[in-house]
Amino acid sequence: MTPEFNFSIVLETENLANADLNGLLRSLSSLASQDPSPTVANEVLLIESGDIPESLLSQLVAQYPWIKICSAPAGTEYYDSKMLGAKLATGDIIVYYDSDCIYESDWLRKILTPFTQSEEIQVVAGETTTSGVGIYGTAMALGYISPQYSGKTELTPGKSYFLNNVAFRRSFLLDHPIPTDLPLYRGNCAIHAHELVQFGTVIWQQPQARVLHAPPNGLSHFFWRFLLIGHDYYWQKQLIPNSTNAEPTMSGKKGKLDI
Repeated sequence: MTPEFNFSIVLETENLANADLNGLLRSLSSLASQDPSPTVANEVLLIESGDIPESLLSQLVAQYPWIKICSAPAGTEYYDSKMLGAKLATGDIIVYYDSDCIYESDWLRKILTPFTQSEEIQVVAGETTTSGVGIYGTAMALGYISPQYSGKTELTPGKSYFLNNVAFRRSFLLDHPIPTDLPLYRGNCAIHAHELVQFGTVIWQQPQARVLHAPPNGLSHFFWRFLLIGHDYYWQKQLIPNSTNAEPTMSGKKGKLDI
């Protein structure tokens, strides 16, 4: 029987350096419950760069035998890990997934289905917002990076994506890779999205592919991230002089209130 979708899933461990490792278990649980199941993916690649204890890795492999661990050199950064996964994968569609996010049960189907509608669709981006449980979580949801869910239901053309909730045709991504040699922390995807749009690529927005991103793991992580957001904002303005708050990593509190 021919699979409904031909895809690979790529996740990495680099962004767990300052996160709650228990969040990884919750995240994988949300992946395991997807339809289609991750077991029908060509592969689910976990790009491991030394951020997870060996004991936890063994636990993950035992609990989720469909995960394929791919070791990357120590110090391999976020975007390098993502592109390494694309090069190692064999699926026609590369689905990017982050280990500090919780994915709605129909997320995978919602982000894959548009690719079956037209060969012209090269990029599909879902919506990510920050988890808002409790006083701290609510404050982060209102003032952190991710905008709130739009409430839309239809696929629409857009100009941006979050790398924790996006899918590419693999051949297209390898021809138009995410730049990895920029002086940025998490802003490379904004530069990449800008370049794709300049080339005439439509980044299709799928508002029904929804993800909850974990809030910063404590106040020290919160302040550290905001320092880095400021750093990224400066360099993005240098690299894209006419950029606005529409880019994902520039959509701080003002960006949310404007949506």
